[in-house]
Amino acid sequence: MDWITLLRSLQSDFIKRLTSGCLLHCETEGQYSELTVISGERLKTLREFCWQMAEKYKRTSAVRDVFISNLKGKLGEEVVKERLADFVTEVDYEKRFGVGDGKVDFTLTFDSSVGIAVKSRHGNINKVRWSINSEEVQKNAVVVCILIQEEVNEAQPEYHLFLAGFLPTQMIKLKTGKISFGIGQLLYGGGLRCYLEQLESFTDFNSYNQKPPLEKYNPKKETSYQQQKQQFVKRNLYPEQNDYLRFHHGDMNLLYVKLGDECFEKGQYNTAINHYNQALKLNFKDADIYYKRGLAHYQLGDYEGAIADYTQAIRINPYYGKVYNKIGLARYQLGDYEGAIADYTQAIRMNPHDAIAYRNRAEVRYHIGDYQGAIEDYTQANKINPNDDNFYDKSNNSRLNLGVFKQPIDSFPQAIKMSPNDAIGYKNRGNARYDQGDYQGAIEDYTQAIKMNPNDVDAYYNRGNVLYDQGDYQGAIEDYTQAIKMNPNDADAYYNRGNARYHLGDKQGVIDDFHKAADLYRKEGKLEEHKNVRERILDLEIEESLDILNF
Repeated sequence: MDWITLLRSLQSDFIKRLTSGCLLHCETEGQYSELTVISGERLKTLREFCWQMAEKYKRTSAVRDVFISNLKGKLGEEVVKERLADFVTEVDYEKRFGVGDGKVDFTLTFDSSVGIAVKSRHGNINKVRWSINSEEVQKNAVVVCILIQEEVNEAQPEYHLFLAGFLPTQMIKLKTGKISFGIGQLLYGGGLRCYLEQLESFTDFNSYNQKPPLEKYNPKKETSYQQQKQQFVKRNLYPEQNDYLRFHHGDMNLLYVKLGDECFEKGQYNTAINHYNQALKLNFKDADIYYKRGLAHYQLGDYEGAIADYTQAIRINPYYGKVYNKIGLARYQLGDYEGAIADYTQAIRMNPHDAIAYRNRAEVRYHIGDYQGAIEDYTQANKINPNDDNFYDKSNNSRLNLGVFKQPIDSFPQAIKMSPNDAIGYKNRGNARYDQGDYQGAIEDYTQAIKMNPNDVDAYYNRGNVLYDQGDYQGAIEDYTQAIKMNPNDADAYYNRGNARYHLGDKQGVIDDFHKAADLYRKEGKLEEHKNVRERILDLEIEESLDILNF
């Protein structure tokens, strides 16, 4: 396991504990603590310094604004000073006026060329963001982020500060002059000192961070410089990995996943789970593997295990929309009807055109006696997919009756025998098979419908959805692309193709598709969908700006 993966895993655990208030608190200077409390004389000293700063700059800004801005910064610096102690230069409040202004806040004791930027913010854990500009990236080795629990003001008697995490500036690639990031994108703060200690073996930080100055640059030394840089990265940042292991692990990971998929198709669910377990040992951050293992647990009736795997998949990829439907099914089996409704509602929130989620939620609502809610959901499902006879009994659609709504799938083969060239019949049976989880059967029916009617845009779109659910993202992209060629104004097709491209690492393609989907949603007046896609685009642009050096 590489150090970045480890620190990200620890960060995920830290965020959960931060929400519940179960944090590591150590008051000993120089030792790590997730929580730092500043009050009394110590806070008084910081305030006095900040009032001096406010007085000094009162001609350019409001005194109170300068005071609060400086106090936020100094509170954050105080956390780093206490945690790293003599490992970093100490802030001298008498001499260092202006330090903490976003350039260099600390330097390492053993090497003054290694800078540390400290960023302090107050806000909601799910919304707070820290930012850094290109000049700060150039001058610092790391940026340390501090979260302040209380709103900063003149009279606050005590502050609880959380070391929210850190980012090495080598992991940050700026396309513009400034980027921002949330707590989930940071590395766990407990690894900060260890990371800085690694820099001690490469004391000329500037020569690692950039090429030598032009006047000193010697082309004959290019190779040795590159070798020195590569050796430093491998020795200090990724000591457990090399090219062979990376290839070997990736190759074995794909092999285990393929074996698991084959066993799943044969109904050998326990064996499939064993293969997925091996794949997760090599890559425990793969949401698709957790999803597939969850499907296997579900087939075995282990609904708790399925929910655990689906939940983990969502933790890794919060936009893994199809998982919410699966969690809902598992919760329904356990009798957790309210939980199932909440999951289906989340699935609908992420994809307002998910007819299956509406139908599933309708069935739960019917089961708990919410007949009006069930009728509304069935009605919406029928609007989205009017060709699916599963949703309504046309002879009596005013009476809610699950036995009527759920037309047996066995009725479709007879209909096709009677009309073998009925493309709509194949498509409808494909819809029914998809609803029942028979993905392979659905693909076969959609394919047959396309052969009979190559211009059926819905068949391409629906088959793309099935391929996506099976993890065949390239196949899904091809079908969504065909649907878009036939209907260039299909916002859902652009959105779904973007999701498929995300799984293949084509981030620019994702952003392009999401921009197109957002524009179409806006033109159609679908403001909620437009808002959701715009938020996805923002997250992706931030993610793209953080050039994580994962080997």
